[in-house]
Amino acid sequence: MKRPTPTPGRRLVTALDVGSSKVSALIAEPGEGGELRILGTGQRQSQGVRRGFIADMERTEVAIREAVEQAERIAATNIEDVFVGFSAGGLVSSVASVELQIGGRRIEPQDIDQLLGVGRQSIDAEGRMILHALPALYTLDGLQGVKKPLGLHADRLAVDIHVIAAEPSPVRNLDLCVRSAHLGVQAIVASPVAAGKACLSEEERELGVALVELGAGVTNVSVFAGGMLVGLKSLGIGGMDITDDIAAAFGTRRVEAERMKCFYGSATTSPRDNHDMIELKPIAGSEEGTEASRITRAQLNSVIRARLEHLTNEIAAALKELGFGGPFGRQVVLTGGGSELKGIADYAQGVLGRAVRIGRPNLRGLPEAHSGPAFTTLVGLAQFAASDELDLRAAVSPEMSVQKQNSGGIVQRLITAFRSGF
Repeated sequence: MKRPTPTPGRRLVTALDVGSSKVSALIAEPGEGGELRILGTGQRQSQGVRRGFIADMERTEVAIREAVEQAERIAATNIEDVFVGFSAGGLVSSVASVELQIGGRRIEPQDIDQLLGVGRQSIDAEGRMILHALPALYTLDGLQGVKKPLGLHADRLAVDIHVIAAEPSPVRNLDLCVRSAHLGVQAIVASPVAAGKACLSEEERELGVALVELGAGVTNVSVFAGGMLVGLKSLGIGGMDITDDIAAAFGTRRVEAERMKCFYGSATTSPRDNHDMIELKPIAGSEEGTEASRITRAQLNSVIRARLEHLTNEIAAALKELGFGGPFGRQVVLTGGGSELKGIADYAQGVLGRAVRIGRPNLRGLPEAHSGPAFTTLVGLAQFAASDELDLRAAVSPEMSVQKQNSGGIVQRLITAFRSGF
């Protein structure tokens, strides 16, 4: 059955976040000043997605359709196209650097167009699908960190372009699922790009910050500097691994393990934990007259902390690989549903040796049920949809070559440049 046509005469944006634990949708109307007015939201349990990848096309399609229809009912409108978040593992990033000889004259708009045109020719998909190609940093005669080179004199103008790509099959499967639900796909957006828009301040993005999205099946570690996302790494581990560990350790169902984690679990310990008792519902149900088994909160938290230790060590290794260290790599922001675990910011701060805070979506008018860190990517997708980001991905050709740089190197260059006041 085909979907009805949308309400004419209104510019609406719709965000769709297809995750491993939930599918959520948000319809908003951008104002003249760029602000967003929330019109409707919807959410359904995700049963066809594993580690961010589509594992069951039919179940995922149903969840997408129902989440969008719920948002449409609340918004009292119909929509046709959506911006979709991609959070599966396998996201990769690289930096392409290109340079143009100016000859000492003033930089004109056509010079920047020509430079970015050369930049398009510098991008090599290497068999992957380009999701974003974002100009990250202009350099004038060796002066780094120039945001607006237009009108300045220079002999040489250079730009670094940050490229985010993914394996094509998972992206195509996601695209097919959305289109099967009779929705058009305006863009597929890498979740770190969306999440960064929703929960990081402009100053954080310029001076250098690491964003860690703790999803149900995937943890994305990304580094921002100079106002741009400049490096990322996906880890195939998430909040559902903690849930599975609890279920396996105590012989209970996943839904009960998730309830225990949310209501009683904590990343930090307390002397009371040895005395607080938690009732367990066994996986097969208990026979009549059988006394329910019980565990201490300390036992539960011991299982949680064992998995968290592994996760935070993986995050620390990813940050090191991305060049986020030294005197600049001091701020880490945790977001995503996994960051709702009690005490996780304090725990991560102790392990990583960096200041850690929880990132929540920053958008006025957001319903309370969708204002937690689990909805950061969803809100960021709507903000991305309403913005006018310069993205070079439209003209990418698979035959092009790339001059790559180490992500860690560009992080330090961007941070140094903005610390110097540019």
